[in-house]
Amino acid sequence: MAKRWVIKLGSGLLTRKDGKVDRVQIGRIVDQVAGLHKRGIQVVLVTSGAVAAGMTAMGLEKRPKEARELQACATVGQPELMSEYGKHLRRHKLLGSQMLLTYWDLDSRACTRNARATLDLLLSRKRFIPIINENDAIADEEIKVGDNDRLSAHVAALVGADLLVILSGIQGLMTKSDGTGDLIPSVRKIDDSVRALAGGAGWSRSCSPRRSRPKAASTRSSPAAVARRSCSNSPTARSSARASR
Repeated sequence: MAKRWVIKLGSGLLTRKDGKVDRVQIGRIVDQVAGLHKRGIQVVLVTSGAVAAGMTAMGLEKRPKEARELQACATVGQPELMSEYGKHLRRHKLLGSQMLLTYWDLDSRACTRNARATLDLLLSRKRFIPIINENDAIADEEIKVGDNDRLSAHVAALVGADLLVILSGIQGLMTKSDGTGDLIPSVRKIDDSVRALAGGAGWSRSCSPRRSRPKAASTRSSPAAVARRSCSNSPTARSSARASR
């Protein structure tokens, strides 16, 4: 059994239809993470949702377009998001640990070494769940990783994960590029035909386009899974696609 998992959680997964952070959903996800932890699986979360949480706190109805407004939303929303994770983790006698990264951090050998050492130490203590997000408050086009699908792939490589799981509100990779058609249950090789099937972002509070998921999967040499999960589904995620390089 894979012993170290990186699980990416998208904005669309963590927010309700009215755009507010779905506290019940976060609780369900944490319950599942705690279940994996009890089975001896080390879990690292890569979470989206800081901007959406900030939009809720700031009373904004639409996702801002200006970079500074997005960064402001992230600074407000990130502590709100971590507070929600922390509340649910404490029910399982676990603690969350926050790490915010930029492309500069991942491109620096010293920063990468420090980040890896910190995460290894936290995971070895068996009580902590690292929760990673991009540092949107300072990231601009020059230092952005891109989106959290790609960030999760970099984190998986950073910690030597056995499995990368990308949880999403979309159904999965479909046979048509607009997201319709039949579900493709398994992808064994990422090539141009697979990339062509990936479309754009699903909604106004989500920034990770479908096309980034094959890119994220191809970044990893070990297995990656794209899975769908929604508020109405069972807390157990169902794998809808797998891809390996």
